[in-house]
Amino acid sequence: MKSLSSIRLLYYLAAAYDGLLGLAFILAAPRIYELCGITPPNHWGYVHFAAGILVIFGWMFLSIALRPVENRGLVLYGVLLKICYVLTVGWHQFHGGIPHLWIGFAVADTAFLALFIWSMGWLKAAATGVVK
Repeated sequence: MKSLSSIRLLYYLAAAYDGLLGLAFILAAPRIYELCGITPPNHWGYVHFAAGILVIFGWMFLSIALRPVENRGLVLYGVLLKICYVLTVGWHQFHGGIPHLWIGFAVADTAFLALFIWSMGWLKAAATGVVK
């Protein structure tokens, strides 16, 4: 069941990526913005809320990693998260530019998006008994 191991690894990586990224922005957003030369928002609550959402999604990805077939219904929410972020960054980059930090995250999220979509097909097949 090599694919199941790959899927578990994918979601462990996604959990670490989103969870740790969220924690970093909760704990050190002002420093991150300063190091990257990004103008901060008028209130750090905007950043902390988005960072908290990332921590929640990190927890969800961990749930998928632990029980991928049983929690396959959660994958769609991960796909939607990645689509939302990639489209938001793409729109703003196309319409005037966006700091490079956000583009780097969009590249990573595009890769996760493609892998999540792949995993949906495999997990559906595994749930219906097509793949053992």
